[in-house]
Amino acid sequence: MVSFKLCISEPSTGRTFQKEVKDNLASPFMGLNLGETIKGDAIDVSGYEFQITGGSDYCGFPMRKGILGMRKKIAIYGGVGFRGGAKGIKRRKTVCGHKIHERISQINLKVTKQGPKNLAEIFGVPDEAKKETKEEKKQEHKEPKAEAKEEKKEAKEHKAEVHKPSLASTSVEKKEEKKEAKEHKAEAKEDKKEESKEHKAEEKHEKPKEHKEEKKE
Repeated sequence: MVSFKLCISEPSTGRTFQKEVKDNLASPFMGLNLGETIKGDAIDVSGYEFQITGGSDYCGFPMRKGILGMRKKIAIYGGVGFRGGAKGIKRRKTVCGHKIHERISQINLKVTKQGPKNLAEIFGVPDEAKKETKEEKKQEHKEPKAEAKEEKKEAKEHKAEVHKPSLASTSVEKKEEKKEAKEHKAEAKEDKKEESKEHKAEEKHEKPKEHKEEKKE
């Protein structure tokens, strides 16, 4: 039982479609080489024509042009099977032959001739236009939520603005109270200093008088 996984690319839209073929649908690919074309009628895609651009075997080794046999280890600069390193560097890599056989698991195809129906309709994939309408609906559904969030933010900002003056007034009152307390302390210190000076002056005045009275006696 032969089965292949087809990866069909459509250059006009840039989309890729997948299809699995088995037995009778897979048999037309047997023996074909890379670069050859196959009609879509052979795989139930009427009106289309595809070109074989690549593929890989059941172990993941890629198919490469100019390679005979099932697999081969070759030294290559770059291309299929090796992206390429620095300039002039080769690598030994295992690649598959360019002919499709039973051990191939994936075949890459490219549309060379369009059919009457779109590939999206044939494979039952939703069209891009439908996707756009769904995205538009999602955006419309998101818009009221965004508006509600903005309203909440505005309400919070309004509350903050209402509370700010009260906070400012309380801070101003506290500053004024601190200033008054400092002024009161300074006045108290000055009063104490003046009292101490007056007391010292009185003591100095009284001492010489007492001394004079003693002399007279």
